[in-house]
Amino acid sequence: MLKALFLTMLTLALVKSQDTEETITYTQCTDGYEWDPVRQQCKDIDECDIVPDACKGGMKCVNHYGGYLCLPKTAQIIVNNEQPQQETPAAEAVGAAANAAAASGATPGSVAASGMAATGVMPGGGFVASAAAEVQTGRNNFVIRRNPADLQRIPSNPSHRIQCATGYEQSEHNVCQDIDECTAGTHNCRADQVCINLRGSFACQCPPGYQKRGEQCVDIDECTIPPYCHQRCVNTPGSFYCQCSPGFQLAANNYTCVDINECDASNQCAQQCYNILGSFICQCNQGYELSSDRLNCEDIDECRTSSYLCQYQCVNEPGKFSCMCPQGYQVVRSRTCQDINECETTNECREDEMCWNYHGGFRCYPRNPCQDPYVLTSENRCVCPVSNAVCRELPQSIVYKYMSIRSDRSVPSDIFQIQATTIYANTINTFRIKSGNENGEFYLRVLQKSSQRRGSYEWKT
Repeated sequence: MLKALFLTMLTLALVKSQDTEETITYTQCTDGYEWDPVRQQCKDIDECDIVPDACKGGMKCVNHYGGYLCLPKTAQIIVNNEQPQQETPAAEAVGAAANAAAASGATPGSVAASGMAATGVMPGGGFVASAAAEVQTGRNNFVIRRNPADLQRIPSNPSHRIQCATGYEQSEHNVCQDIDECTAGTHNCRADQVCINLRGSFACQCPPGYQKRGEQCVDIDECTIPPYCHQRCVNTPGSFYCQCSPGFQLAANNYTCVDINECDASNQCAQQCYNILGSFICQCNQGYELSSDRLNCEDIDECRTSSYLCQYQCVNEPGKFSCMCPQGYQVVRSRTCQDINECETTNECREDEMCWNYHGGFRCYPRNPCQDPYVLTSENRCVCPVSNAVCRELPQSIVYKYMSIRSDRSVPSDIFQIQATTIYANTINTFRIKSGNENGEFYLRVLQKSSQRRGSYEWKT
């Protein structure tokens, strides 16, 4: 008896405590509710009615206690696993649950709680919105507690089962959540495919760089789809890369090819380098020519190219040539040889000698070449006086002539001519080479037969 009395008092205390906590006054309405002075209780605000264009993207607005839901236009509302009711507002569903609780015989002062879940389902999966509410009746007021923003506060009640579309499953908060088939391994994608999770489903796609052909993923040849690369394209499994022709390099975008300035980067030319598009050319300084490798330079032997560069002798030098002259000559205008007149510059002749210049040298001759009994009468003529009996057997006069004979003259060649005088009548003139012809290099020949005879020296062939 005491035990029954104690339980009765505990029950009344709990009811009193709940009645005190759950009674809502006009100052206690939460967000999404407003005070109804007629009913003396908080009532839900219909945001779908007062908020203009509350849902975007073609979604429909469904009012809900303390807020509203944006659902697809084809969504259905399912209450307590009952038959689907097309477009049943969540507020009406909760109200229906409350009326059901009242009809079940709930008495004033007791707690009649009915769990409800409102779930919007789009057939075939793809979008699910769910909400839950807890309905209680107080001693004087009809009280609803709802906080849709905090799903953690919604108690988990296994007895409240909700129907989820294919590809969804019920969570511990009694809402439908998507099943990630890719993570769970319940997909049927091939080994060469990639599983992509979707809302309520999944898709099998080929990796980047591949395309589906039948049931297989085959490589996409990006090189056949211009314009990928500037010059050359190399296809690889699932990708590609660009290459440039010799003399070019890839730019920072890995697509464009830019010219390489070989003259700045790695100058291989021995002397002069000229950059051209995609390549370069080497050139040589004057006096050089390109070798067979087209990089190095070789000296041009100008002396071998022509025998007319120098009058006397050509001397090849690196990148040029020079002309030389024999002793006694000097170079004029870099190629011609001119005799040096030593008699006008420096010579070793004595006072009683005279200097005679010839090609390439000089000679010192006596100023008086006459020998007794000859007497010098002019610069180079010696005369034997008639008064001297010795002179009757000697030539009357001797003339000394000096000349230069070039050694490179062609033979036979006339050197000089001499003609006899007619001073004395009936005189027979004879000519001979007195000396200097020990080697037989000279000979005399008569130019014409007449009373006047002339002789000439010639090179003997």
